[in-house]
Amino acid sequence: MEPARVAVTPEAAQLLRRLRADHGPLMFHQSGGCCDGSAPMCYPAGEFRTGGSDVHLGDLEVDGEAIPVWMSAAQHEYWKHTHLTIGVVRGRGSGFSLEAPEGVRFLIRSRLLTDDELEAFGLA
Repeated sequence: MEPARVAVTPEAAQLLRRLRADHGPLMFHQSGGCCDGSAPMCYPAGEFRTGGSDVHLGDLEVDGEAIPVWMSAAQHEYWKHTHLTIGVVRGRGSGFSLEAPEGVRFLIRSRLLTDDELEAFGLA
């Protein structure tokens, strides 16, 4: 079984449940520095158009439903050696991301991939 590239904290998963109840299926795109710095942006599924210049990092599993996580290929080149965890903290985020009216914002925490993960992803 291939290791995951992305994960979600319990607090972020709880917020995603509420957002999904209000907005339907969701997706993330890791912002590349425009507007709100470099933040994970949550959208209704399909609202942010992805294409050949985006990399699908994986899916967050929340109650058996997949929430895809995307990043631009150029940004992925810098982050490809990391595992990303989407969390949530108090504070105002971008007006474009669904959590903005909630008084919280999603954030990314990263760690370097282990040797086994690097090998599994063909990066060793």
